[in-house]
Amino acid sequence: MSEPLRVAVVGAGPAGIYAADILSKTDLDVSIDLFERLPAPYGLVRYGVAPDHPRIKQIIVALYKVLQRGDIRLIGNVDFGADITLADLREHYDAVIFATGAIRDASLDIPGIDLPGSYGAADFVSWFDGHPDVPREWPLEAKEIAVLGNGNVALDVARILAKHPDDLMPTEIPANVEAGLRASPVTDVHVFGRRGPAQVKFSPLELRELGHVPDVDIVVYPEDFDFDEGSEEAIRSSNQTKQVVKTLTDWTLRDPSELTASRRIHLHFLHRPAEILGTDHVTGIRTERTELAGDGTVRNTGKFEEFGVQAVYRAVGYFGSPLADIPFDDAGGVIPNAGGRVLDERGEPIPGIYATGWIKRGPVGLIGSTKSDARETIENLTQDAVTGGEAFRTAVVRDPDAILDKLSDAGVAYTTWHGWEVLDAHERALGEAAGRERIKVVPRAEMTDISRSALV
Repeated sequence: MSEPLRVAVVGAGPAGIYAADILSKTDLDVSIDLFERLPAPYGLVRYGVAPDHPRIKQIIVALYKVLQRGDIRLIGNVDFGADITLADLREHYDAVIFATGAIRDASLDIPGIDLPGSYGAADFVSWFDGHPDVPREWPLEAKEIAVLGNGNVALDVARILAKHPDDLMPTEIPANVEAGLRASPVTDVHVFGRRGPAQVKFSPLELRELGHVPDVDIVVYPEDFDFDEGSEEAIRSSNQTKQVVKTLTDWTLRDPSELTASRRIHLHFLHRPAEILGTDHVTGIRTERTELAGDGTVRNTGKFEEFGVQAVYRAVGYFGSPLADIPFDDAGGVIPNAGGRVLDERGEPIPGIYATGWIKRGPVGLIGSTKSDARETIENLTQDAVTGGEAFRTAVVRDPDAILDKLSDAGVAYTTWHGWEVLDAHERALGEAAGRERIKVVPRAEMTDISRSALV
């Protein structure tokens, strides 16, 4: 009787966990190890969702149930390319699935984008979510701030910047984030999008919630509201778009005298960011007015406006990162693949190497897309394993504990699922003492020490 098929999954966010779960439920006799570079699992659900969105974070409950079963082994605090190589994984596993996501900010090629005071939204999200690999401090010194983008990440950034810290205290924000936000002098956050109100990518719920942030007014501008035939069709064909447009339009009907909050979020549509102004630091932003072209797209008008701001955050999308010894599409920010089968430079599948999630298809879609995406990859892996038979089993070292011994011998302080449960309980205890559900531990060394105390 053959030994179980050995599969490594690199990345313990939703994409990696779903892939491991689906693989575990196939007819294959399989042994699965899930590698994660952080001492905590869950990826962007833990480190990419704003702390005041607890409903979204309930996804963690489903992911927890998968890993808590015990048939998928979590090996945390292991950085692929540094602590472990592709050669190491090929030696110990028959197949490797990369689910490393997209955590970098997409670029925006406009003059001044690299000025001090210009930031990527992904870095800021990592900071306020307590990511262990970003600095503890964040330069919150601006009174007026621009956020570039018309998606939910842009709304998250604007809301966290404008929200009073006391209203974030029921959440899991770490102490350093609370201190930074309390020192912020912000009064106005301007969100710019180059298309119209019917083309924004806000979710209806997220937008409605924005209107209920205490002591923060939402300011919209009637001249930014235009609807062409493409917009009307989008409203007719999508209930989500209809709800978003209704919320935005209702805000245009408010009496300006009702806007009395100490902080404001300004939503600007039909404004293309053209240049970040300043010499040694951001002092403003120049935008070009756009107009709808009839089909929902926009064209430039050549008319420019300037806004005084002291900081700019670009929230124009996420982008994948290359992995050592793995092909990478620099233009798309993904691993080239066909149905999850990773392709070499000739476009041929590399035996035993797969991808899933955002590193496979780019940073689009929600959790449902991630599940179906993982299912496609696992179906192809399963087909390859069945048709390849014994030849598919390429691992030279088949002892499951050998990879742990290799990590230990290399001085890698890996963590385990039980270690995460210890760290999870520790964070919950910190929160309970403060009347909160959780307070995140931020420093990686502290996270690792707490987690590894379970190994003693």
